[in-house]
Amino acid sequence: MRKILAFALVSCIVLSRPLQAQYYYYNDRYYESAVVFEIGVSGGVMNSFTDLGGKKGIGRNFIKDLRSKTARLSYGAYIAATYKNAITGRIEGTFGRVVGYDSILKNVASSTGGRYERNLSFRSKIAEVQLAVEVHPLFFKSYGDDDPPRLSPYGLIGAGYFSFDPEANLNGQWFALAPLRLEGQGFAEYPDRKPYRLNQVNILGGLGLRYEITPALNARIELVHRKLFTDYLDDVSTDYIDPALFYNYLPPVQAAIAQQLYFRRNELNASDAQPLLGDQRGDPKDKDAYFTIQAKIGLTFGRKRR
Repeated sequence: MRKILAFALVSCIVLSRPLQAQYYYYNDRYYESAVVFEIGVSGGVMNSFTDLGGKKGIGRNFIKDLRSKTARLSYGAYIAATYKNAITGRIEGTFGRVVGYDSILKNVASSTGGRYERNLSFRSKIAEVQLAVEVHPLFFKSYGDDDPPRLSPYGLIGAGYFSFDPEANLNGQWFALAPLRLEGQGFAEYPDRKPYRLNQVNILGGLGLRYEITPALNARIELVHRKLFTDYLDDVSTDYIDPALFYNYLPPVQAAIAQQLYFRRNELNASDAQPLLGDQRGDPKDKDAYFTIQAKIGLTFGRKRR
């Protein structure tokens, strides 16, 4: 990630040098440069769409299944270069946490088709570096002698590289779930289930508003959604396996923990029997996702006093 950050920063500086001499009036105190730079910080919330939790019924797609109770704090920092206020390229680091738990469905348990009784849960830290482009349509026209707008809506698109590591709580202790292979990932009996990587690529898109407070200070508010290529952000995707297999592939201590974490209905109802082989545990048809809603504040460099 350090190499990517360094490369992006050097590229922005090198590409902008021929343009920095192109000045025009910004206001009665500053000249405007064709390219200005910005460095800033961000803070807000992060939330996710996974197999766990959600709203009543059998689960709905996208925002219809969103629960605000699972939002957690997020924060980050960014470096950006903007060309004539219209196009911004930026590199940003974002950090936060996502969670999901079936117990959130308690008040609507009768409608969930067994999702509440499934009783699974997870948490995961997220660390992401992203490359994104902002497009500010209001600045694709010339304002001549008129003052340009200080408030600019924009769209953004880009790609990120993120890490995650789902965990679940058992008797007050948190256990990493990927090494336990709770759905038979990497077992010979399930050749189509490969161990998932904890560092992956995502595709992001979003909307925002930029407000120019002063020539040297910008503020933004934005929503950014990440499309993932994994269904294991929450370690839940397919169906239940034969728990005896844990002892064939894992050390005895890990196998015992895996056997308790892969099936948790009996924690709500001790009479619940172990699942039949192939009973549904998750839904592999839809990949997981996460998003952030953040406010940003940035210092602008490149404008010169008259």
